[in-house]
Amino acid sequence: MGWWAYNGLLEYSDCTNSYAKGISQLMEIQQRVKDLIDEFSSFDDWESRYKHIIAVGKDLPPMNEEYRLEENKVKGCQSQVWLFPELSGEKLVFHADSDAAIVKGIIALLLRVYSNSTPAEILATKPDFLDQIGLREHLSMSRANGLSSMVKQISMYAVVMQAKMNMG
Repeated sequence: MGWWAYNGLLEYSDCTNSYAKGISQLMEIQQRVKDLIDEFSSFDDWESRYKHIIAVGKDLPPMNEEYRLEENKVKGCQSQVWLFPELSGEKLVFHADSDAAIVKGIIALLLRVYSNSTPAEILATKPDFLDQIGLREHLSMSRANGLSSMVKQISMYAVVMQAKMNMG
């Protein structure tokens, strides 16, 4: 039992670890964002970043065929992109794949940040890092629209899962 102060709010909790755990987990996802930004800042030009994104996509674990369903396709992408969420405890774990190398790399980057996070963490982490690594500005209009669709789908899964968890 204890009192917690955060951002000027004083809160009493009979489970002091849950609040601290939430802050710690949010810091984990923020660390993943920072690591990704640091990783991309080491490249001197966009061509190197582009090649790196493709390499990251090649390292994406294969997606089970059972998840490659029409209902798991991300709408609004020029290429085929499959995205499937799985609840593991309180965290969402995403499985994804694409038929285009660059898109597979992009979804792999999104998964590095958002997968294995709680719905609340996902919703609290805006995709500003995509601008910070220079991704959005170097994509064609159709690829940028697809990226927005992928981010939107991840957020929608988080909203739905958070609602389900709150309902019990």
